[in-house]
Amino acid sequence: MANPFATGTELLVLRLLAQEPEGQYGLELVRFSAGKLKRNSVYVTLGRLEEKGFVKSHTPQQTAHPGLPRPIYSLTAQGRRALEAAEILGFCPSGAR
Repeated sequence: MANPFATGTELLVLRLLAQEPEGQYGLELVRFSAGKLKRNSVYVTLGRLEEKGFVKSHTPQQTAHPGLPRPIYSLTAQGRRALEAAEILGFCPSGAR
């Protein structure tokens, strides 16, 4: 069974997603993470968070980006609660944005 708690990297992603309620693309998270997230691992992390129910994704019909449609990720209510609990307990990494 997978770890039901968010790891440090997952908490960083949750914090970044909390800053943009409309959601963000995976590569935007990399850009806003001040070098803490990498292009090759951000989607693995987002996939784990989606499995845990902390994040949801949707693919918009039309995007301003060329190529295949890319999913936009946003926090779920459960993800927001997990982030709030981690912040109260002092488990959240700092330095994003």
